[in-house]
Amino acid sequence: MQSRQILQAMSGLMAGMFVAILAGTVVSNALPRIIADLGASQSSYTWVVTAELLAMTATVPLWGKLSDLFDQKLLLQLSLSLFVVGSLVAGFSQGVGLLIVSRVIQGIGAGGLTALAQVVMAAIIPPRDLGRYGGIFGAVFAVGTVAGPLVGGVLVDTDWLGWRWCFFIGVPFALAAIVILQRTLRLPTVRREVRIDWLGAFLIVAGVCALLIWTSLAGNEFAWASWQTAALTVTGAVLLAGAVFVESRAAEPIIPLTVFRNRTVTLTTVASFFVGLAMFAGSVFLAQYFQVALGKSPTVAGLMSLPMIGGLLVSSTVAGQIISRTGRWKAFLIAGGVVMSVGLALLSLLDSDTEFGLLSLYMAVLGIGVGMLMQNLVLAAQNDVPAHELGAATSTLSFFRSLGGTVGTSVLGALLANRVADEIAKGMKGLPAEAGGGAAAGGHGAVPDMTTLPEPIKGVIEHAYGVATGDLFLMALPFAVLALVAVLFVKETPLKTTTALQRRAEEETQRSSGLAH
Repeated sequence: MQSRQILQAMSGLMAGMFVAILAGTVVSNALPRIIADLGASQSSYTWVVTAELLAMTATVPLWGKLSDLFDQKLLLQLSLSLFVVGSLVAGFSQGVGLLIVSRVIQGIGAGGLTALAQVVMAAIIPPRDLGRYGGIFGAVFAVGTVAGPLVGGVLVDTDWLGWRWCFFIGVPFALAAIVILQRTLRLPTVRREVRIDWLGAFLIVAGVCALLIWTSLAGNEFAWASWQTAALTVTGAVLLAGAVFVESRAAEPIIPLTVFRNRTVTLTTVASFFVGLAMFAGSVFLAQYFQVALGKSPTVAGLMSLPMIGGLLVSSTVAGQIISRTGRWKAFLIAGGVVMSVGLALLSLLDSDTEFGLLSLYMAVLGIGVGMLMQNLVLAAQNDVPAHELGAATSTLSFFRSLGGTVGTSVLGALLANRVADEIAKGMKGLPAEAGGGAAAGGHGAVPDMTTLPEPIKGVIEHAYGVATGDLFLMALPFAVLALVAVLFVKETPLKTTTALQRRAEEETQRSSGLAH
């Protein structure tokens, strides 16, 4: 494909990715209002986010494997269609239960987009040029992340629209992406007579879900040390052990265990897990901090996230251009790990009285670090694997990044709820008995509607969320350091100058000639 054709196809891919990003970010500023409107609890707040992440995480490996076996364009369009269905169900939801189910459907579609967009990019673009186009990918990621909270805030604050339009607004983008991909993306049709490892897929999905449900509910619905914890962890461990056994013997495994023999894939997978944990923790819980601890409206909260997204946009775009020009990429992984760790350390200092100037600087530092790391980890892995394992390797990285985000959101959400409850209990001791009557709402009960609380209680809850959010970033810091340690051991190799389609054709030719001899 020529540069003009690549850009046309990329427009469809980027529209699809924009939709997937929008689904996660457009509700971030609207969630406090949605949860209050539906009368749900702090654990439900976490579940609305976690449900999509869990579904996306659990299905990414399956989508990635399917991309090695079937028509990638058709799979992309199928994932976009699932996203449309999930969005419509979410928009019409009348209770938090149906809303969570709709987020699962959205997550399955987003899993396809997450796995397939990067596989298709690698199929039509050589690794040496992927940095440049990866910069465009980073820019779309940043725009979607910026636009989501802003659009969500405006919709929630507009009486004649409301939070339901946070879900409806992505539908036209998804439909447009389906049409653009049909008209512009040209890929050879893959028809391989293979049996999909459905048993392995089931064991992976079930095992991951069991462990993620445990991390989501432990410390909130039941104690960390309880029979429920034992049941879920043992079930998850047994299912995943069964998955490893099945995958090691399957002819076409969902996650080929052979990819982990590649040192680069193993190390970038570990780093992606920790980057996902840090990234999702920042984006999910900062929105709640802006509205509850700082008392801002959803629209203002969206504007306040601009420094972090600006840092991510600039760093991913500039790093991509430099990598394509020089062919050197490891320095950006190391620098990204260092800067991300510094950003989390700075954000751990925040409380309800932190000045916005300082907060903006802290968020920008975190965004710069994530921008240098996230896409370039995928680039390093894609450059180092055979073309016929590209889908599996790419989806493995996406899987563990999403897994990190899901675990981070679940565990940190539970820790946040406990920390908030403790801080509110301390704050209430200094208030008259009649003033503290309903104040426990910020802990294990409902997310508080700050506009309805009397001033003494409002001050206590603002302080509690401020202190608890700072502690949250401190808890995420060690994981960023572990990501840095992992990338230090990645070996830099020259970026290839041929596309995955070309490399795959060469591999097939070599295999055929080998069989002939």
